[in-house]
Amino acid sequence: MKSHLTILLIVFIINFIISVIYLLTGLSRKHKSVVLKFTVMALCPVLGPMFFGLSFLFYKFFFSEPVDLEDVIFSKDKVKSTFRAEEDRERNLVSIEEAIAVTNETDLRTLMMNVVRGDVRKTLTSISLALESDDSETAHYAASVLQDALGEFRANVEKYRKMMGEDKETRIYATEAAVTYMDGVLKQNVFTPIEQKAYVKIMENICGIIYEESPESMELSYLEAICMRLLEIEDYGACEKWCDRLVEMFPDTLPSFTCRLKLYFNSHDREKFFNVINELKASSVVVDRETLELIRVFM
Repeated sequence: MKSHLTILLIVFIINFIISVIYLLTGLSRKHKSVVLKFTVMALCPVLGPMFFGLSFLFYKFFFSEPVDLEDVIFSKDKVKSTFRAEEDRERNLVSIEEAIAVTNETDLRTLMMNVVRGDVRKTLTSISLALESDDSETAHYAASVLQDALGEFRANVEKYRKMMGEDKETRIYATEAAVTYMDGVLKQNVFTPIEQKAYVKIMENICGIIYEESPESMELSYLEAICMRLLEIEDYGACEKWCDRLVEMFPDTLPSFTCRLKLYFNSHDREKFFNVINELKASSVVVDRETLELIRVFM
């Protein structure tokens, strides 16, 4: 009887020693489940170590084959997928301006439905053209869509303006979002002249907040956008002010020249127009086709 107890005690001691050795080895290698396995091995003598030992051997012999990664490419480079053009569909595409002029009532209504299924904010100009359609249903539908879109715009602008009354971080975030959002709609010129001018001035004030409070957040696209919107409402004084800021913050960029050229072209200021041309010639800026055409027309 005593011999059986002695053997059992020896087994417990050996099992505990093996468990402790496993615990210390696992902790040194920072294995996450080592404490749980140690507990199982200590409480289940012989069976615990045997289970984990056999599991390790089973994994080693049957699941430790190296993975073949020869055909796998780990790259951060963007891959452009090329799709074949839908030639039949492309042949049937025309501008909505042409479609309004030539299509019958049924086709025109279908066209309007297809237009408003996309991002309505990007097609407000086209939708406004349908207001003059001879088909009363199409005109009514276009008016309804346009009214909803402009109402949403007004509400969103007010939401952004309220956010500007909060802390500086929220205010700068709201101003950046508002400029991009407002420009996307205002450049389509779907408001009445009075309302268009009012919203452009709001957009100018928002840009002023960015310029004064967080000039590092000012982007080239913001400055170019406000210059163009001010030019469209013929506020040449304010437009020139922002053109100067554009040159100050982003010199030797194409918009810093094109915005001023368009301003002086529309205000018929030949002297300043040619001064900008001389600056452009002396710079390393690459001129696009639109700018070349503007220079050719003025000269």
